[in-house]
This record gives sequence, C-alpha cells and structure tokens, in this order.
Amino acid sequence: MKKPQTLFFQDDGDIPNSGYPTLLYRGMTAENGQSLVETLEALFEHNDWPVQWRGGVFDYHHFHSTAHEVLGVHDGAATLRLGGEQGEDIEVSAGDVIVLPAGTGHCRISASNDFALTAGYPRGQGDWDICRSGDNTPAVRERIELLSRPALDPVAGDAGGVASDWV
Repeated sequence: MKKPQTLFFQDDGDIPNSGYPTLLYRGMTAENGQSLVETLEALFEHNDWPVQWRGGVFDYHHFHSTAHEVLGVHDGAATLRLGGEQGEDIEVSAGDVIVLPAGTGHCRISASNDFALTAGYPRGQGDWDICRSGDNTPAVRERIELLSRPALDPVAGDAGGVASDWV
C-alpha cells in the first residue's frame, strides 16, 4: 500500500486548518479493466467514503467544517493551494488523491482544461458545508473539533493514512 505524504497547516486566522495532517497519495492507477475514476470511486466506496460528486475545485479559498473530504484526481492536472492564502501550492495530476481533514483550506490556482476529480466524504458526514476565508469563528472551530475521526482511510482502509496518521 502506498504511504501518503503528510502536510501540516496552522490556523492562519482566516482558515482554521486542522491538527490532523492533509494526506497526499501519488500515482494511483486504474485496476481490473476499470477507468481511473471508476477505480478511485470503488476504492472510496469500499472504505466508507461515499462519492458525492465529480468536478473541479473552486477558485477561492474555502474549507468544510462538517466533514472531512477526499479528492481523487482522474484527469488533467492542477495547482491547488492548501492551507489558506499563506498555505502551500501543490501540483496534482491524474492518479493523485488528497485527504483533507475538516477545516483545511483549499483553492484552485490553475488547472488544465481537462482537470477533473471525484469527491467523497466519510459515511455519516455527507452533509458538508462550504466556509470561506473569514468564517473561522469559535462556532466553526467547535464543529470541526467535535467531528469524529473516520475509522478507515479512503485509500488505505485500516492499513494506514487516516487510521495511522490522524492520531
């Protein structure tokens, strides 16, 4: 099983980010005669992170306070800024998976015309919200703190990622 890269982002006053690391898996490939998007969606579903939509990433800084999120890039490439305006630019391309703990800022800086991803949330956290820079209030931070840690990682299941790095 691939081991993810871990990225940590501090509360910057506008975006709360998380004490849990953002997880970045690189180079996932299609399996069993499926397309990459079908492979990623089957993996996420199998690990209790049901897929809710396909698309891209907003071009403004935002985060979720009611759900953790997994983004699986299945086409194209993009530069995403994680962690808020002062965060880190990350290059992603088809086969990359990002696991964003609730509160982690993310924004599309640029993308190829064919950039597309699939997104899921842990079972029971499907009612996700969209918070923007400046929504970093005590009530929002409390919602994030009360959110349960998923039992399974969307890629590694119980063999790593969320299961071992989110402690």
